[in-house]
Amino acid sequence: MLRRHLLLALAALVVVVLVLESTGPFLNAQFTAMAYFTIAAGGLTVLTGLNGQLSLGHGALMAVGAYSAALLLKPAALPLPVILLLAVVLTLAVGALVGVAAARLHGPYLAGATLALAVAVPGIPLFFGETLGGEQGLPVRMPEIPTWLADAAYFVTGQDLTPIRYLAYLSWLAVIIVFVLLANLSRGRVGRNWRAVRDGEVAAELAGIDLGRTRVGAFVVSAGCAGLAGALVALSARLAAPSGFALTLSLSLVSAVVLGGLGTLTGALAGAALLTFLPPLVTGAGTDLGLSDVQAAHLAPLIYGLVTVLIVLLAPAGLTGGLRKLINRRRSS
Repeated sequence: MLRRHLLLALAALVVVVLVLESTGPFLNAQFTAMAYFTIAAGGLTVLTGLNGQLSLGHGALMAVGAYSAALLLKPAALPLPVILLLAVVLTLAVGALVGVAAARLHGPYLAGATLALAVAVPGIPLFFGETLGGEQGLPVRMPEIPTWLADAAYFVTGQDLTPIRYLAYLSWLAVIIVFVLLANLSRGRVGRNWRAVRDGEVAAELAGIDLGRTRVGAFVVSAGCAGLAGALVALSARLAAPSGFALTLSLSLVSAVVLGGLGTLTGALAGAALLTFLPPLVTGAGTDLGLSDVQAAHLAPLIYGLVTVLIVLLAPAGLTGGLRKLINRRRSS
């Protein structure tokens, strides 16, 4: 199984290189956004799709990762991969604390607790304004591209590695690594325990599975993904500010997971693509039709909501689930 996942990761890396080298800076930035949404949606897929815990507070965990990266980048003494790893570790610690508290909650109570987290965390930078920048946020300095990496990229692609493309490569490399880890976890004993707790708590407990430990483990893994995604958001926006991690971000992540297909990593990828490309596409189409910039901007969430309703009605298993059913039906016929 690991060999298969590594081969898929290698193929995905080739696709990433081809796509990023054939697109310009604007699309590179959009692919970076798709990458960090994919990582966050992948973690939420583990928590909600595989373990059955509904979280409405993943935007708050992304804020923890973003502010951790912003603070660690101030001295600029550590390599960027180490800073990203430390941001993940710090978010893991916060996720463990929240997960222990949330392990005893179920259904709407867990959703309400994580909703409170999503509402409360963006207010922390306002309270500690001197350290965390207040409402204006913390500026994030993008580290310089290592010389050896720039030379290697030019040797392979024949093009200079720009900061935007460098961040896109870094983000998609993170996606590939995270998805390989999550795929192996979900296919192994840990994933079987997650699904057993989701499908039947009593049966899982009779089988010797520790319900609390399993729930906390799923929450910690999901929090680590959110922390990494938040750190990449801070690098992409060059800023860690409370407005970037409002409640709407958490709700958008849940919507992306439902749209793509709950419980599958390919569904997380599809949902992140919709979350990234559909709103700008609708806004551009509205502007071309003669709407003002404000009207076109308000049109995007309306269309996104309508698409969500249609997919839930027509394909309850999401885009990937609906596509899988269609393929199976054609094969059987």
